[in-house]
Amino acid sequence: MSHFFAHLARMKLIQRWPLMHNVRKENVQEHSLQVACVAHMLAIISNKKFDGKFSPDKAAAIAIYHDASEVLTGDLPTPVKYFNKEIEVEYKKIEGIAEARLLSMLPEEFQQEFRELLLSDETPSEYKALVKSADTLCAYLKCLEELHAGNSEFRSAKARLESMLDDNPNPAVSYFREHFIPSFSLNLDQINQLL
Repeated sequence: MSHFFAHLARMKLIQRWPLMHNVRKENVQEHSLQVACVAHMLAIISNKKFDGKFSPDKAAAIAIYHDASEVLTGDLPTPVKYFNKEIEVEYKKIEGIAEARLLSMLPEEFQQEFRELLLSDETPSEYKALVKSADTLCAYLKCLEELHAGNSEFRSAKARLESMLDDNPNPAVSYFREHFIPSFSLNLDQINQLL
């Protein structure tokens, strides 16, 4: 018997942004789906516009599992995780242990297929960077949604994430921002009028 998927099912119970007031709560499971969708699109944009060599399906699969270890560790808030270098290093070790434990829950005959999906040390660096970009974009979108709903709690996070996105060297990120993010400032009627 494998407890792997029973653990993954608990991703929906882990709330993101736990130290901040949220107009609408966001859990790790729904966040992972959004990151997978964005990573898939970033791979496509990279391939079609900037001579990339990504597998969009592989990018999406890696993104689906990018926060899976949080079913064992919980979601440590960013200000805590990056408070200083020592905490960051120790937390990375904890994440690595949790990732290995999750992998060990799978029957041995399937573990090889999941290694680069679950073990961040084995994820190809170009895919890791792509998924990190998608993760940052999704966090930024969350900030836009909260601010649009009148929640000023996310103003500083938006500025920090916007700076990270401005510094991101991947041209697919700039393309995504230019073509997809403006719609997030519109309401449903405005989005429908554009169709």
